[in-house]
Amino acid sequence: MPQVDINGIKTEYRIDGKEGAPYITFVTGIANDHTMWDGQVEVLGKDYRTLRYDLRGHGDTQATEGDYTIELLVRDLNSLLNELNIQKTHLMGLGLGGCIVQTFAAENSHRVNALVPCCCRAKMVPEFAAMWHKLREVVAEEGVEGVVETTAQRWFSDEFKAANPKVLQNVRNMIRGTTTLGYLGASAAFVGLNIEDKLPQIKAPTMYVSGAEDKLGGPPELMAELAKKVPGAQHRSVAKAAHIANIQNPAGFNSLVADFLKRQI
Repeated sequence: MPQVDINGIKTEYRIDGKEGAPYITFVTGIANDHTMWDGQVEVLGKDYRTLRYDLRGHGDTQATEGDYTIELLVRDLNSLLNELNIQKTHLMGLGLGGCIVQTFAAENSHRVNALVPCCCRAKMVPEFAAMWHKLREVVAEEGVEGVVETTAQRWFSDEFKAANPKVLQNVRNMIRGTTTLGYLGASAAFVGLNIEDKLPQIKAPTMYVSGAEDKLGGPPELMAELAKKVPGAQHRSVAKAAHIANIQNPAGFNSLVADFLKRQI
């Protein structure tokens, strides 16, 4: 896969889909890589040009030391789009990726055709931060391997995990592709999350997407409240899906997204 130098790091990216069509840019979360969007590219790539990339310290994108910030990760996205000469794009992100795309759209609405933040938040709260501080302590001491199983288990419903052992194994391997520096850096950005006051600045058509069974990452009731802060935004929930809704129920997820994007033409 190709790489480009942006903001002092080599960044892995992949472009697929229909040549000459409008772009959709997919942004990953903590301990994800670009392959998490395979099920979306396969379907949406028939009508759109798709861009995926790995966050710094994730997949094959270079890691840097120290805590990352949302602002830094937004700058990475902005620089990547500039480097690839993509002036305007639909924008979708999940988890931390959802936080990144919300911030990007608030600051660069002229570059966003439509916005789809998925299974995410806009502000950290103490009880959720406490879980993340514990995860960070484990990774600092044991490396990412120390949180592989707890993370994979947290992302999906019990029923899905029992029925899809191969998917779970692929997810574990994806998590293992995250460097210790990348995990600690990106999770620091997430723990410091506080972008709710920026949401009214988003001008692009917006649909928040939650997993109906997501209890922690971006619960439906929380995301419905975020949608109320963005002018004209809506919220939809994917049935039979927990936190990584696009992997647990790709058909339901893709249907919601394709429907929404078609209405923006």
